[in-house]
Amino acid sequence: MKSFVIRLVVVTSGLLFAAAGEPALAAPDGTMTWGVHVTLAARWLDPSDTEAFITPFMVLYALHDALVKPMPGGDNTPSLAESWAASKDGLTYEFVLRKGVKFHNGDAVTAEDVKYSFERYHGAAAKLLKDRVREIQVVDPSRVRFVLKEPWPDFMTFYGTSATGAAWIVPKKYVEKVGEDGFKKAPIGAGPYKFVSFNPGVDLVMEAFEGYWRKVPSVKRLVFRSMPDETTRGAALKAGDVDIVYLLSGPVAAEIKRSPGLRLAAAVPPGVVFLDLPEQWEPKSPWADRRVRLAASHALDRSVLNQAETLGLSRPTGGLVPRVLEFAKSFEPPAYDPARARKLLAEAGYSSGFDAGDLTPFPPFFSLAEAIGNYLQEVGIRTRVRTMERAAFLTAWREHKIKGVIMGLGAPAGNAATRIEAYVIKTGIYTSGVVPEIEDLYARQARELDRKKRESMLHQIQQIMHDRAVHVPIYEVAFLWGIGPRVDEACVDHIKGFAYSAPYEDLKLKPGR
Repeated sequence: MKSFVIRLVVVTSGLLFAAAGEPALAAPDGTMTWGVHVTLAARWLDPSDTEAFITPFMVLYALHDALVKPMPGGDNTPSLAESWAASKDGLTYEFVLRKGVKFHNGDAVTAEDVKYSFERYHGAAAKLLKDRVREIQVVDPSRVRFVLKEPWPDFMTFYGTSATGAAWIVPKKYVEKVGEDGFKKAPIGAGPYKFVSFNPGVDLVMEAFEGYWRKVPSVKRLVFRSMPDETTRGAALKAGDVDIVYLLSGPVAAEIKRSPGLRLAAAVPPGVVFLDLPEQWEPKSPWADRRVRLAASHALDRSVLNQAETLGLSRPTGGLVPRVLEFAKSFEPPAYDPARARKLLAEAGYSSGFDAGDLTPFPPFFSLAEAIGNYLQEVGIRTRVRTMERAAFLTAWREHKIKGVIMGLGAPAGNAATRIEAYVIKTGIYTSGVVPEIEDLYARQARELDRKKRESMLHQIQQIMHDRAVHVPIYEVAFLWGIGPRVDEACVDHIKGFAYSAPYEDLKLKPGR
């Protein structure tokens, strides 16, 4: 019999979520509408293809649920599982499913669904996870056991946070019945909201699932409307057409802040805006010279960019891994020094500068990209901003089809190891080149059970990334929202580091609204 160490147990009843003597919760009522900053993608309705960024979880937290997930109580909060335990030898993780939990169609959530969901998963870090899991054992309908090939201290970080979507559970019988395309058209989940309709590029509508295990949602209907244009989002909030808008910047954010009845809020996800330079791995490219990459970094006035885009609420940085993540090593941002940037370019043989091709930003951060392009132009690095729709951009980035300069951003939970895996290690979903020294250190730290030794190796990796100027970090982003007068509780930052409203079942509208 394996010896297990209980890591976390949550026992939940509806009574725990109401103060003693409080009246029974009323039925869900009202509609809350968001002006969303991106074109909603059908792939976000299905957790199996989750990418290494936070936006899909804006939808997943409503429609679906996970065995464990980041919640106000912490990163690995039991959800569909009422508890989880790890064996003392670090090889086995066992999950006990919560009794009576059902999918929206009434089917019970079982250990078979857990096994099926993991085997079906093909999103961020899927290869890494599957390479390290030897088998999944269905002990009985309410217990499932993951057996690893060797101890891996980051299993729960990769599996049980928004570093991946691997722990989010879909109904096996239903998916097999309707097929992959059918599931995306009419997804069934176990989350606090049920799917009603999805119009690509227009809106997503969901209604409260009154059988949700944690609590009955307060708001009956949620509507996400795609509004990629920032001025349109701001105008819709001021007109009362939407209740919450995401991603405000510069003058629009300032206008919302001073508008009577409206609120400006800042979520602080663990995200870094950075320049990805995929052509550095091509020997004949100017970017292959470290001095050119350093020149680009010194060309940027991060403080001015921060003030212009996020009203000074972001934090300039010199590191790809945000300071809040475990095992992060802090790096101060390089000084804004255009003279040094020109000198470095001259030393590299580009005294007249060079044409760097397209600058393709993570949508819809287009105004920030324009400003970055202007700074690069001043020192002789000539780019042209090329905008793409979000889904097309992410696919092209993932498939390494974008040349020139990419302005990237990623803000899932996890730690330094999960962030490094996504952008630096050969298995990473957005990795464009490999540093052998980093690969070796990464493999060693993944097996290391001593926390201090792991930290030392992860710090070494980040130091190498910094010294080689593999990326050009800009700032740890503040994500600005606008909130309208009907909203009583918008759930800003209720889940530490999560960019969007959540948990959705905790949202509230003001009485009579």
